Amino acid sequence: MSKSGQGTFDIDADKAHALALFPVSRETETRLDAYVEVLLRWQTKLNLVASSTLRELWTRHIADSLQLLPLVPEARVWVDFGSGGGFPGIPIACALAGQPGAKVHLIESNGKKAAFLREAVRATEAPAVVHQERVEKFGESCAETVHAVTARALAPLKILCDQAFPLISRGAVGLFPKGQDIAAELTDADKYWRLEASKVPSKTSPESSIVVIRSLKPLRSA
Repeated sequence: MSKSGQGTFDIDADKAHALALFPVSRETETRLDAYVEVLLRWQTKLNLVASSTLRELWTRHIADSLQLLPLVPEARVWVDFGSGGGFPGIPIACALAGQPGAKVHLIESNGKKAAFLREAVRATEAPAVVHQERVEKFGESCAETVHAVTARALAPLKILCDQAFPLISRGAVGLFPKGQDIAAELTDADKYWRLEASKVPSKTSPESSIVVIRSLKPLRSA
């Protein structure tokens, strides 16, 4: 049973459904429970996720994040642009905890949300680092080898390509969850970028998909 600004609700069934879709270890489940506890506490004073989605927090947000992991099973170093409420970065970090070399960089320019992320990382003891800066600055300055870069509900695909290009050009795979407007976003991005991209249907939202970008090159007009 959980409490939010919208009242009291029971999310146990939703948690069971989410973990049936994406089973995790007992240790990961414990970390995710700690994350949910922190998120619900901070949600009362800071809008981290849409209140209408709290009853399906585990499916709509946690499972939605975990489904990215099988798409790049070898990835250990992740960058999450515009982390905000921590999705997908913190669930991914919770799942990777204990694996050699695992690290998730959480990029968030908003001071209050960055403070929440630091508290969530402390509570979960997940292998994540919070960077309070703009995503463009991080992408340009990051010298570390990055295996995967993601962003959820941050910007249109064309802008994400602009921001993630420094990382993808050095070998990172881009993983960008998108909704029903993905066709239009791909069309717009194709005007500026030559993409080696595929669409993977979302397992948590039938109208959504994940754009997987493995190669990205600017067109001359970009």
